[in-house]
Amino acid sequence: MDIKFEGKRALVTGAGKGIGRDIAKALVKCGAKTVALSRTEADLASLKAECPEIDTCCIDLSDWAKARSTIESLGHFDLLVNNAGVSRVGPFLDVKEEDIDFVFGTNYKSLFNVSQTVAKSMVARKSGGAIVNLSSAASKQALQDHAVYCSTKGAVDSLTSVMALELGPHKLPIINKNQVPCFITLATMSLHNSWSFVTVSLVGPVSG
Repeated sequence: MDIKFEGKRALVTGAGKGIGRDIAKALVKCGAKTVALSRTEADLASLKAECPEIDTCCIDLSDWAKARSTIESLGHFDLLVNNAGVSRVGPFLDVKEEDIDFVFGTNYKSLFNVSQTVAKSMVARKSGGAIVNLSSAASKQALQDHAVYCSTKGAVDSLTSVMALELGPHKLPIINKNQVPCFITLATMSLHNSWSFVTVSLVGPVSG
């Protein structure tokens, strides 16, 4: 399949390493004007050196107000990929409040904030678009010592469903897919339609 994103703008969170980095580079290759977000400047610098066409933005998404204002300043996006994620591993009985706040702050709260900010622009412009929330098999399968992480991914799945329900009146086709390699194809399909909210489940770490 010849996938083309010319004329489209894409935003990828957690793009400094791993899955997010590869997604950002793939979007550039498909012609999208892509902005890569990460909290680590060194990762963004190496990404820029590897892929000069990409735009980068260093920001800690756990800062709600700053993240919101920064993303608004970046302009309108046609595609958002919520990839940023963290984890703290430990037995359920040993989990502390700060562990819950840290993991939920990135995996759920930041995703909610970024999605809302980008979606408001999409709705206001009536331009359509796509939002891809990377989830995990851990949302439905219990993993030893991952009580907090599994909970955040379950929350992401639930949020994605609610987003789709509430934005349905804007003529948004809903696509649910559990295979990461299908991400770009699904995003392409959604951009050819009005809107789409995609939940992608995966096994393995995601990074910010």
